[in-house]
Amino acid sequence: MNITALVGSIRKDSYNMQLAKTMQERYSDKLNINIADIGSLPFFAQDEEHNPPQIVQYFKDSIKNADGVLIVTPEYNWSVPGVLKNALDWTSRVDKVLIGKPVMVVGVTPGTAGTLRAQLHLRQILSAPGIQANVLAPGGNEVLINFAGQKFDGGKLADKDTLEFLDNKVKAFVDFVESF
Repeated sequence: MNITALVGSIRKDSYNMQLAKTMQERYSDKLNINIADIGSLPFFAQDEEHNPPQIVQYFKDSIKNADGVLIVTPEYNWSVPGVLKNALDWTSRVDKVLIGKPVMVVGVTPGTAGTLRAQLHLRQILSAPGIQANVLAPGGNEVLINFAGQKFDGGKLADKDTLEFLDNKVKAFVDFVESF
């Protein structure tokens, strides 16, 4: 199953990127996770939406050709990072590659709330008319990893309980994608 991952943090030692890479490795028998380079995308410009730069078209094609999308977001000022919002803005125009696409949302923070506010905002964005993604339903499928400094070691998620929890949520996502 081919999955395109969007990681909302471009920080060198990002816990969210570490989570994406942990998932890429841990679930390689089920998922082929390709992490998109959203940090290289130019700012969305409506003047270019019909003839976007090559990097934007490549990015959109990676989503279009994927079976599903994984969005890994930190929380900046109680919302999603600008780099992630910019990437989503590109997907919402012209060919609208996220419409109907199965999406899983996860996030990591060193704080207590586990990116809850960012994920709530992200779910609103993902339901916008130009995006209309099929997001794995909340109500037990939220992946809100808190206290990251205690759960990551050597660049990977290492906390046994969190990994077991994540295993169950990834299984739910695989089942969700297969239902389409």
